[in-house]
Amino acid sequence: MTSLAGTNENDDMLTQPASKYRAFPPVQLPDRQWPNRVLTAPPAWCSVDLRDGNQALAVPMNVSQKLEMFDALVRCGFKEIEVGFPAASNTEFAFIRRLIEDGRIPGDVAIQVLVQAREDLIERTFEALQGAPRAIVHLYNSTSPAQRRIVFGLGKPEILRIATRGTQWVKDRLPRLAGADVRFEYSPESFSATEVEYALEVCEAVSEVWGPTRERPIIFNLPDTVEVAMPNVYADQIEWFIRHLKRRETAIISLHTHNDRGTGVAATELGLLAGADRVEGTLFGNGERTGNLDVVTVAMNLYMNGVHPGLDFSAMNSLRDVYERCTGMIVPPRQPYSGELVFTAFSGSHQDAIRKGLRAWEVSGGESKGAIWDIPYLTIDPSDIGREYREVIRVNSQSGKGGVAYLLESEFGIELPKDLQREFGPIANDEVDRLGREVRATELKAMFWREYVERTAPWRLTSFRTENQDGAVKCRAQLTRDGRPVEAEGQGNGPIAAFVNALSTGGARRFEVISYSEHSLSSGEGASAIAYIQARFADGSTRWGCGVDTNIELASIKAVLSALNRA
Repeated sequence: MTSLAGTNENDDMLTQPASKYRAFPPVQLPDRQWPNRVLTAPPAWCSVDLRDGNQALAVPMNVSQKLEMFDALVRCGFKEIEVGFPAASNTEFAFIRRLIEDGRIPGDVAIQVLVQAREDLIERTFEALQGAPRAIVHLYNSTSPAQRRIVFGLGKPEILRIATRGTQWVKDRLPRLAGADVRFEYSPESFSATEVEYALEVCEAVSEVWGPTRERPIIFNLPDTVEVAMPNVYADQIEWFIRHLKRRETAIISLHTHNDRGTGVAATELGLLAGADRVEGTLFGNGERTGNLDVVTVAMNLYMNGVHPGLDFSAMNSLRDVYERCTGMIVPPRQPYSGELVFTAFSGSHQDAIRKGLRAWEVSGGESKGAIWDIPYLTIDPSDIGREYREVIRVNSQSGKGGVAYLLESEFGIELPKDLQREFGPIANDEVDRLGREVRATELKAMFWREYVERTAPWRLTSFRTENQDGAVKCRAQLTRDGRPVEAEGQGNGPIAAFVNALSTGGARRFEVISYSEHSLSSGEGASAIAYIQARFADGSTRWGCGVDTNIELASIKAVLSALNRA
């Protein structure tokens, strides 16, 4: 008895897989043209989330969930939406009737329904479509050698007959939908595993029965039902089919790829280069086995190359929320464009490059001046799809000074001098490493405050005042040192110099200020300022100190004490 686990005696990978598996034969197309082409326009899009995507769910969507998903797809701009297989279940049928009877289908949107080439199923399908303003009837039957031999036990002529007979049954029922805009789509299912000559023969026979025109073209959907070869082979199949198809002007060539080899996106993009006009897929790639084509990825790949895809993903996060709520599926955090972490950098070098790139973008005038987006590690501007810059750089134990500096500046307006970034970066990194997790911006600010702003021991300022005398600044300060009061006086060419002089006379360790900067933290009457002081001590060591106060002079004095306390 053979188990479902397989026929390998030891259930191990074979040392000679060629004894069990064979490579799919390439298409003979030595003068292929698709490698030299460039995509300059989007295809027509058809969402199959409500059919292919739905059938792959452990718990299929109910009618209310399908309605919410349908509305989301309409908002994205899909003009063709496969809404179900009405003959497959009462739920599918009821959903389609609800769409039609409630008038939920926009005038420029065509609903697509899937049906096998069986007369009873086609009859039920036409019952479901009564009253639909625009519809695509999608007929299919399998054509590959394995399907012909194993599933149907039929030869090529009989399989071709199934396709043409089903087409005629659809055509015979068109008068029932009088007044509706009805188009016809045919799929030789398992096209990717079918001999291209035979797939073409079947489609030509279907076309003869249907009678398409340039004004009313037929849709030939050529699915990569199961990926059996590299994506360049699929592109060759598409180009070969198109080049040999009679009356190409009366047909729309559609792609429907799956992801068994993990190359569904690549197969679709190469298939478009090969001349296809239309693409079927699901929003985030949900589908049988490893999934359908991820429409978001292909569309956004076009967008990042300057081609508008004709779909709107401006609200990517809310679209992802609708999808996850309706399907019960989760979009992986690293899913291209849509995942939670795809615009997030934890690596220190990446963070530094992104921070510098964003600043350069702002200096250049950004979008308002027509500057070309060229930010390291960011293929598109996250704000184009409703994401925020604060999502871009986040801090964990792998992060560096650049990411720390970016978060403090973007979240709190704390603009650390470069040398201070170099000093605080490792301090923050050690703390994050100790925590063993990502830290929030507020936690990072608290680390900075503890290390610099709140350093009030052993020296603490009680009062400080200055006066100008004969071109010099004199200061008097009252402080405590380890809790004991100290009074100090000094003079210099400014308040900071006078205070440093006063500290030396009051018994503090001697040092000089080698760097100073300050800026406002907020606006308004009670605005605070932050001052940064770098001090160099007699032994050559340096320390940074920071002070915050509504009075900029006091902020700088507190910064001097911060540096002294950290020495």
